[in-house]
Amino acid sequence: MTGSPTYTVAGSVAQGMHIKGVTRRFGQVDALTGIDLAVREGELLTILGPSGSGKTTLLKVIAGFEQPDEGTVCLNELDITYMPPAKRDIGMVFQNYALFPHMTVAENIAFPLQMRKVPKAECASKVQEVLKLVDLPEFGDRLPKQLSGGQQQRVALARAVIFGPRLLLLDEPFGALDRKLREQMQLEVRRLQRRLGLTALFVTHDQEEALVLSDRIAVMNKGRIAQLGTPQEIYQSPVDRFVAGFIGESNLLHARADGGNEATMDDGTRVALPLDADTENRDIGILLRPERARYLKEGDQADTILDGTVIEIVYMGETTKYRLRTDTGVELIVRWPLGAVRHALAMHERVAIGWDRNDIHVIQWT
Repeated sequence: MTGSPTYTVAGSVAQGMHIKGVTRRFGQVDALTGIDLAVREGELLTILGPSGSGKTTLLKVIAGFEQPDEGTVCLNELDITYMPPAKRDIGMVFQNYALFPHMTVAENIAFPLQMRKVPKAECASKVQEVLKLVDLPEFGDRLPKQLSGGQQQRVALARAVIFGPRLLLLDEPFGALDRKLREQMQLEVRRLQRRLGLTALFVTHDQEEALVLSDRIAVMNKGRIAQLGTPQEIYQSPVDRFVAGFIGESNLLHARADGGNEATMDDGTRVALPLDADTENRDIGILLRPERARYLKEGDQADTILDGTVIEIVYMGETTKYRLRTDTGVELIVRWPLGAVRHALAMHERVAIGWDRNDIHVIQWT
């Protein structure tokens, strides 16, 4: 979207959203249980979770397509819990674009303004502005079927922001796009959201997408928010086994803390713990991200050292992923960039790996 003009969102600056105690039941099943969430003004917050975690139900409650059994939804301190969807001033972008097939691109984008009785001349001017903003200035007269998937998604995005929504909801909008186009659209949406100062809520099951796009991430599990934090906090310091296993690739090992700064894994291996870890006698989980383990040459030192054998190799371009089986039977995944080892490792090759105490993260084992 380079070269786009400065664009002023119609109406007031986008406002924050506050959800308090939202519960939604379907029969005997609680799809949402006591959700508390605040989306700060101008931030992009991602709701991330697997199928059935409640993220789509939460989005529907915010949009007004579902009403909660308990709790409130507020936009800029205005209670919209039972307000009709059309009255909420929320822009929405869906995976299937939801464009009107019989309308031109310009007519699709203009539709929200027409519903708000914006004068025709002003409407046409704003449509041209937003078409330039999404790099489609020459496409106004085309029908949706004449556009590629990425172009249709840009049109859907333009339609969602043209009226200056107080909140922008994006419901897995890139799921139908190929990987390269999806990555391109992720960056374009991020730039657009920042340029317009929009408060945005992004819903996805794609962990990588959430890490790339978000100011903060709310990880959902079984109708609850398991953890809320920045992408760095979610990835580096997950609060439990679910978050650790769901976000990124990980080695999650059971151990018993000894009350000092070490723990013993099930295979008997002694592991040095971070000095600030809770080290009372208890079962713990040791999280080791694949990129944190180091290949050790002869004479190299580390707080924890394991010897093993390569049992699987996956070439990934800039990095290579190895699955190792230690001499005590533990399987670990490591991922190293080109040049991190003295040569490309071969199947069944012996290898020593290690990590320092601060390369791991200790979580509850429950």
